[in-house]
Amino acid sequence: MSQLLEGKVAIVTGSASGIGQSIAIHLAQQGADVMVDYVGPQDGALQTKAAIEATGRKAGLCEADVSRLPDVQRLVDETWTQLGRADILVNNAGVEKNAAFVDVTEHDYDFVIDINIKGPFFLTQAFVRRLIAAKSPGRILNISSVHEDMVFPHFTSYCISKGGMRMMMRNLAVELGPLGITVNNIAPGAINTPINTSLLADKPKLNALLANIPLGRLGEPTDIAALVAFLASDHGSYITGSTYVIDGGLMRNYHEQ
Repeated sequence: MSQLLEGKVAIVTGSASGIGQSIAIHLAQQGADVMVDYVGPQDGALQTKAAIEATGRKAGLCEADVSRLPDVQRLVDETWTQLGRADILVNNAGVEKNAAFVDVTEHDYDFVIDINIKGPFFLTQAFVRRLIAAKSPGRILNISSVHEDMVFPHFTSYCISKGGMRMMMRNLAVELGPLGITVNNIAPGAINTPINTSLLADKPKLNALLANIPLGRLGEPTDIAALVAFLASDHGSYITGSTYVIDGGLMRNYHEQ
């Protein structure tokens, strides 16, 4: 039985932990070679690399901070050097900062915007330039958030960045479609990842959140990874310009406390 992504090569940013790690491993399980991107200590990235190689696929490794343009270009160049090419780009790396609007600093605003929207913009540009040069089609998947649409008080810069990612996706789907390049967003809700460790430990807060989720549970990183693989495969070849929400119904039932 053939795999969804047999013979494909993917770049997954922020793939040393959480959703990005799950995506990278799942794409390998579906037949893709994967470039693992990370920032800081290598431990998580090496775990991702080992899990990919355990599937029989190749794994590249590159430390690249997507907020820095030289790093973005190096990530693309290293993918072509280590893995020969790339067909799929997953813009997963992202951050958030909790602060009342009146307390947001320029440093924290720039930190969120640079990683969440500037990075995906220029990484996508570098990736697409390579595809155009090779006259190759491609798949671009952005890991957005329910907060590209849903309000999130005290996280205004995060919401701005995800709203920007929504419009970037829509524009590029139209502009790049004639080149055979599809562009879609996947918008997770509350997912069981290390970034939510404090939430998981705060039972009253967790229970209040779960009460807003019709399915009554947090999502798992594998829920996101499975849709990434489908949209990146030939089955997703006629799907572009859309956001796919994975939130257990949260957006349809959310009430700000």
